[in-house]
Amino acid sequence: MKTAIVTGAARGIGLATAGLFARQGWQVALVDRDSEELARTAPGIAQGFAIDCDISDPGQVEAMVAGVLARTGRIDALVNNAGVADFGPIGQTDFARWRAVMATNLDGTFLVSQACIPALKKQGGAIVNIASISGLRGSTLRVAYGTSKAAVIQLTRQQAAELGEYGIRANCIAPGPVRTKLAMAVHSPEIIAAYHDAIPLNRYGTEEELAEAIVFLASEKASYITGQVLAVDGGFESTGVGLPALRADTA
Repeated sequence: MKTAIVTGAARGIGLATAGLFARQGWQVALVDRDSEELARTAPGIAQGFAIDCDISDPGQVEAMVAGVLARTGRIDALVNNAGVADFGPIGQTDFARWRAVMATNLDGTFLVSQACIPALKKQGGAIVNIASISGLRGSTLRVAYGTSKAAVIQLTRQQAAELGEYGIRANCIAPGPVRTKLAMAVHSPEIIAAYHDAIPLNRYGTEEELAEAIVFLASEKASYITGQVLAVDGGFESTGVGLPALRADTA
């Protein structure tokens, strides 16, 4: 049975992705550092098992991957979904805040990928890294977050270029605004309305829509796709700096 590792799987996009893998017959390692939430949600995933791990800690990452292999004997797909979001002005982003974002979003993605490469080589597996639309275009208050996600995009390209000869594919998903519980809790009605105006499809995405794209890139259906960045964003990135008011005049 094929095995997928999904980091940041206790909630949101990671949990939805783990669930979709399971429904398609995969066994899934749900990895997260929020052990309490993971213990609550992981039992709902058929063929899933929980592993507590802080992906910014090299020792914990090595132990996590060894634990997955001891249980399943193989790794066919890795989804580097775990991430932290810390938004603030450049002037108020001190080095501690910067490093806290980089440690998980970039360092963690690198560490987990590196640890999984030997097993992925045996299967000719796939890596799917989760970046963000903020890694493709500049945005306010996202100096650390956006920079970390831009680096994840470049890391993906490096992985594709260097690992393709081993049959390992590496691709990247760049989500736009997604209707997660966290986003809905912190986005004011004004922010929600502004996003709706700026997105050609006029709505947030769903966790399930992101999961469908992630699982596709991890599957054999994407067997000749590597080194790509797929924006799953309702068209948000395609509009660039286009103004919604001007777009309305073209209707």
